[in-house]
This record gives sequence, C-alpha cells and structure tokens, in this order.
Amino acid sequence: MLASSASMPGRSLRVAYQGCDVEANTAINTFVLGADWLAGACEDAVFAGAVFVGVEQGLALFRKDDLLIGHASETLGSSDLANATTKLYQRVLAACEGRHLYRIWNHVPRINAWAAGLENYRAFCLGRSLAFENHFGTGFQSQLSAASAVGGDGDRLDLLFIAGTARPRHFENPEQVPAYQYPAEHGPRAPSFARATIAQSGGRNFIFISGTSAIKGHATIAPGALTDQVVCTLDNLRLISRETGLGDRLGLDSAWNRHFKIYLRNAGDLATVRAAMEREWLRPSENITYLRADVCRSALNLEIEATLVR
Repeated sequence: MLASSASMPGRSLRVAYQGCDVEANTAINTFVLGADWLAGACEDAVFAGAVFVGVEQGLALFRKDDLLIGHASETLGSSDLANATTKLYQRVLAACEGRHLYRIWNHVPRINAWAAGLENYRAFCLGRSLAFENHFGTGFQSQLSAASAVGGDGDRLDLLFIAGTARPRHFENPEQVPAYQYPAEHGPRAPSFARATIAQSGGRNFIFISGTSAIKGHATIAPGALTDQVVCTLDNLRLISRETGLGDRLGLDSAWNRHFKIYLRNAGDLATVRAAMEREWLRPSENITYLRADVCRSALNLEIEATLVR
C-alpha cells in the first residue's frame, strides 16, 4: 500500500513506486505506492512541488498553489472494509470542506478477494458511496470526481486526493454507463466516480482521466483476453479524450504535459501493452509508469489513467 516517511512542515511530497530505486532525501516526504513498478518513471511528477502543511482529520496535507493534496489511510483491524472506507472518506470530506475534489487514487487491500459474501471492491464501493451520500445528500453524484481503485496486499486502505477551490467540470464516456449508475449486479452500491475531471489552479489547467478499462455500457469486454482488452481500453480513452476537448489521443499534438499510469494484472503483459501505447499514444520520453496491480474486476487485465497539465 502506501508507506511514508515522517511528515514534517516544509518538506516536499514525493510519490514513488514499490520496487523502484528511489534515492533518499531528508527534505522530502516520500509515499511509496504498493503496486510493483515494472517500467517507466519511478515517481509521480504530478505531485512535484507540493509542500507539507500539517495534519488534519488524521490526514497528511500538502499545498501546491491553491491545490490541497492529502494522503489518508485506514487500517481494517476489526472493522470491515465497507465501514473502514466510510470512515476514511468522512475524514477526507471533512478536510476538504469548502473545496472541490478533483482526483482520488484508491488502493484497496486484496481488491478482488471475497469476504462475508461480498467482493472487496464492492464493499469499498458501498462504503465510499455511503460517505458521499452522508456528506452531500442524495444528489451526491454531481460532486463525484475522477478516480481509480487498484488492489494491493496488506490490511490497509490508502488514498491520495487532490482538491481545489475552483469548481471543476466532470465528464462521462458516451459508450459507458456512468459508473455511479451501474445496476445492482455490480454490487449493493455503484462505484462513485466520474470518467474525467477538468479543473484550474494557479494559472494552470488540469485534466484528470480516471482509471479506464475494457468496459462498454457496464459490461466487461473480452474477459481475460489481453489483446482485445487493449483495443477496447484505448478506444475508451479516445472517447473520453474527445469529450474533454483533447482530440483523439489525449492531446498528443498539443502543449499538454502528460502523465500516464498503466496497471497490469500480469507483469508478463508489459511488452504487449507498451508496444500498443508507443505505437499510437506516446511522444518520445513521455512521462509514463507501468505497474503490476490487480484492477477492479477480476476479468480485467489492465487499467490506464492519465493526468494532463498545461
């Protein structure tokens, strides 16, 4: 999951990846993502320049311009995952009072495992949805930002979030049912996120593309078949790219500074997915990281997310 050095005022934030050689720096708070690094960038450059400002609601908080960036965790212990998720999100929403959520990265323990008749991802979605509803009311779906959820070992639920004062805009894929409208076959509460979010801060524009996989409507496409899932996932990226005004390839030919993160269920799929990305989607020396992690549905082999800054 996420482990950190002791947070101290004035220190910068670094988000790195497990298994990647990250040089120690006493002036930096380092959070290490439990997903195993496979290739590409060793650190998430989106958080560069964020400085630690304190702890609130049990969250380590950082500032970058008028952005609030936070790390929070909840150890399961005797609490079930749904309850732990609700508690964690209640703390996040309290810390973000007066701001809007722009992006959330969730790391769910054993995301595809089952306990008490419920898959862990579905239990997580239940707890997250209840927290949003308790905070915003029954119309909470309009407040949902871009997000992703991948799996890791251990018994700790972790998340990173970005929030800001400017009101964001949220977007959906026209060929996918909004996640928050998924039918009950996917769990007692639908996933709570938008497919993409656009926001502004400090004179910069941000586009956050949620974790994107091979789903059309609300159905998994080509269960377990890597090549077909790559094609479908990239098609979904193309569709949400158009919706956000980036053209067909997430602003490939524009001035956007792009950061990709690709989660692979099987490390052996790296070469195939990397070739597909490099063939059509990437510039030379693009900021991209490949990670080994379980994704939200056991039949899905990969998930791709992106953050764009200009």
